[in-house]
Amino acid sequence: MQKQEIQQIIDLKTKPLGALGLLEKIALKIGLVQQQPKLELKNPHLIVFASDHGISQSGVSAYPTEVTPQMVLNFLNNGAAINVFCNQNKIELSIIDSGVNYDFGDYTILKNCKIAKSTKNFLCESAMTSTQLDECFTHSQKIVAEIAKKGTNIIGFGEMGIGNTSSASMLVHYLTDLPLEQCVGRGTGLNDEQLKTKLEILSQAKNTHGEIKDPKQILATFGGFEVAQMTGAMLAAFEHNMLLMIDGYIASAALLVASKLKPEILNNAIFCHQSDEFGHQYLLNYFNEEPILKINLRVGEGTGCALAYPIIVSAVNFFNDMASFESAGVSNKDEEIC
Repeated sequence: MQKQEIQQIIDLKTKPLGALGLLEKIALKIGLVQQQPKLELKNPHLIVFASDHGISQSGVSAYPTEVTPQMVLNFLNNGAAINVFCNQNKIELSIIDSGVNYDFGDYTILKNCKIAKSTKNFLCESAMTSTQLDECFTHSQKIVAEIAKKGTNIIGFGEMGIGNTSSASMLVHYLTDLPLEQCVGRGTGLNDEQLKTKLEILSQAKNTHGEIKDPKQILATFGGFEVAQMTGAMLAAFEHNMLLMIDGYIASAALLVASKLKPEILNNAIFCHQSDEFGHQYLLNYFNEEPILKINLRVGEGTGCALAYPIIVSAVNFFNDMASFESAGVSNKDEEIC
């Protein structure tokens, strides 16, 4: 189906032109991806990737690194915000240990894809090797392939990792040329002095590594294992023609890397919310995208995806089930009335 055909279906529903606002844009995007007259969302799934970061040892976060495994255990014990919202909206949840400095036991929803127990500190050296980055992408392909076997056609991405807003800031700065000051935010709740220190540390890291242009090298230099696996998972999900629910700043940074490797991936991306993290607004502007929600979230975990999912469902339902002017026998404003 061509874009104009899908748009005409939307325009001829029994409503003023454009009256369903962003729902209409979401329905159009889904229609272009699925290329069928009746849209459908099947077996929604959300993946939370978790890893520790070497840069966190340099004082860029308000929380200690111990919080990463503690929060992962909270996910595994069904106690976190993402558990609540996935349960509420019947979204299947998987937790991926991409590189947490902790050995977890056996849990049904946990997959062990640990590359190492934390990345290196990118203030001094690259966060990971090119071999480790390749391993991240290999794990991602397997994770998404398993999910695809269940018939899933819509997938969301979340993360957990103390220090990962610093990784995201560097990725966004290098891949968009936005000033570093616009890319760096308060993360887990830095005060003004701590935020100043964070910016100084990331500026030092930039001086350490200098100019880098290749997206994969930028990801290896500054990314976390969870960010790298998320990037790979987004690319794999696109190959399966899934809809991609994009969460906040870190997930958007992962999508940014993916889009540099496969620009068409943006056609499948639905931006679920605008994070309260400072740089996210600038990144959304860079993508020229409008998020579904703006409710001051900054918890990560994929919570924005889970909360926005019912709105995506509404976009599909109006497209499928709402009467047209012709089928309802309602006069369109363009019809001549005698």
